Amino acid sequence: MNDKIPKIMVEYKHEEQVYLVMQEIIKCLKNMGGGAYRKEVIQELRENPPSDWEDWMEFVTISKTGQSYKDFEYRFGFAVTNLEIIGAMNRPKRGYYELTEKGRSINADNFPTDEIKAITALGWDKRAKLKNEKKKDLSLISDAEENFIKDEEDQKWEQELITALKSFTPQKFEIFSRALVRAMGVDIDEKIGVKVSGDGGLDGFGYVTAGDFRTSRVAIQAKRWEGTVGSVEIDKFRGAMDKFNAEFGIFITTSTFTRQALEASRTGTRVITLIDGEKIVDLVAKFQLYVTPVTTYELGDFYKVAD
Repeated sequence: MNDKIPKIMVEYKHEEQVYLVMQEIIKCLKNMGGGAYRKEVIQELRENPPSDWEDWMEFVTISKTGQSYKDFEYRFGFAVTNLEIIGAMNRPKRGYYELTEKGRSINADNFPTDEIKAITALGWDKRAKLKNEKKKDLSLISDAEENFIKDEEDQKWEQELITALKSFTPQKFEIFSRALVRAMGVDIDEKIGVKVSGDGGLDGFGYVTAGDFRTSRVAIQAKRWEGTVGSVEIDKFRGAMDKFNAEFGIFITTSTFTRQALEASRTGTRVITLIDGEKIVDLVAKFQLYVTPVTTYELGDFYKVAD
């Protein structure tokens, strides 16, 4: 964990930090065609961070209750709500952000204007009133509010999963990682990388068959880390891949990867697939790996009371 407070947290107040994130989200969504999933936006910012943001995006803060969280992601949540408040962005489905016509017309280089600041302040006042009235009349909750609540529910189980994985012993996390890549279609070799001591720096090894005949060797690395994985770890893993002539690599961590690690993973002819905490969540949900989906229903217009 990096104890040095990032420069941006020293030079800017919390409100100013949120506006900086709003500005970058608008730029990001414009570059991505006007809409993208939350995780795609954050990943894009991680891969191409603004100046002085890299340390901030990975800085972990400890709350008064002892809970750890990334300061940047906290500001990111406020930024998304602000963009909805000013009418620049919608969430047509869970976790998906889409610029409105107003959002597309905003000049991100001249942001925020005094008008945007004023609208944001009024919006938070209204939001506080809605929160107080929520228990009295659910009809007062807007679509944006409902989507915000759903996103928070999704992020809650996601955080619970990551917290559980980080509490695993290294051996249990390696077992989980092998189960994950097996669900992804990798035929696990039961002799390589399954010892408690590890084999040549590998935590697993397997084979993937493309089509009906071509089989490739895949090396697996699993790191249950709090800190960010850097390029040094990627280079070490690539060296371990050499020992078993692996054509591909899969590096799994509960943490995140630095920009240098991303670049190192794509260097050379043998690409290493990086799976961070957020991608683990997606894959666990996709393959329903040791989780039980909970289904609910939303009533259609037919059930609404006529005016």
